[in-house]
Amino acid sequence: MKLVVGLGNPGMKYVGTRHNAGFQVLFNLLERLGEVPKEKFKGTFVKCRVGGEVTGLLMPQTYMNRSGESVRLALDFFDVSPEDVIVVHDELDLPLGRVKVKRGGGHGGHNGLRSITSHLGADYIRVRCGIGRPPNGNVTGFVLGRFSSEEREWSDSLGSDGADAVEAIVRNGVQAAMNVINSAQ
Repeated sequence: MKLVVGLGNPGMKYVGTRHNAGFQVLFNLLERLGEVPKEKFKGTFVKCRVGGEVTGLLMPQTYMNRSGESVRLALDFFDVSPEDVIVVHDELDLPLGRVKVKRGGGHGGHNGLRSITSHLGADYIRVRCGIGRPPNGNVTGFVLGRFSSEEREWSDSLGSDGADAVEAIVRNGVQAAMNVINSAQ
């Protein structure tokens, strides 16, 4: 079983913000699969099939800084290895709209990744959804801000491209997905 975790912050205040790119990807997957999550593991969760494989889709509702608590609960319940966890998150170090896949690595200052790494270690798969860097250096305001109307086309493609990346990882494995996704854009 794979566990796909979309990172974001709960509540209407954060809908459509850059920091909720992980939620955006999972919403896209849920729509494609016709699934509706329920409250479980301090998040919203559904067990379904992605690419023919049993997969859990989890959106922690603990706020970004405590995402690892929710992930650990689901991981322990299903006895999933950290190597089978796919975390979808916003990425400042990628241009807006770019999606990349990688295994392991540091948290790069991302509080959601920091929390998950503290609960699982760093050897999980990441789907990095590019949101770009702020023009003036105010990172907190930037990631918690909404996409501008000029950025809307790119932000909309993040949900679809990120969902494609998740499906490729589950169906073909992380290395094959990296070969295709990382060279495609």
